[in-house]
Amino acid sequence: MADRDASSESSSFPTWSLILFKLLSKRRTWACLFLLVYTVLISSSWNLLLSIRSWYASNNSSSPFPALYASVLYGLVFGLISMGAALAVAVPATVVTWITVLVLLTFFGKPRSALVEEARKATKDIASLAIRVLLKEGNLAAIVCAVASFVALILKRSGAGENNGDGDL
Repeated sequence: MADRDASSESSSFPTWSLILFKLLSKRRTWACLFLLVYTVLISSSWNLLLSIRSWYASNNSSSPFPALYASVLYGLVFGLISMGAALAVAVPATVVTWITVLVLLTFFGKPRSALVEEARKATKDIASLAIRVLLKEGNLAAIVCAVASFVALILKRSGAGENNGDGDL
């Protein structure tokens, strides 16, 4: 009887979904997806960084505002990349924490209705903490990158001006 139920249950799903379920249950699949997402993220951010650099190089203004604008953009790109990296680490850790809390609550004999209520509270608390940490870390990386790139761009611009002046003499 149980075999008949299992066979009818598995046959109710299309074969492509069974293959997808089997693939997604493998750790290798998640590792490959992780690498694919990071490859796309790094490639697109690298192209964005190159376009910011080429815009800054084509700008011949002696004012510090183009350097400030480029620095803010650099900081934004690196902040988003660091938040994406932290998110990739935080999501599995958050899920493990959530599961651990639910299992411990179950072992302590909580009734099902209380367990559902506690799970909702735990989910809200864990998610809000993870988002706060993510934003703080991403903002910190963005600020550090923006300040460093502003100093580097200003020093490069002033160094290029001195080299041009020496060449004219």
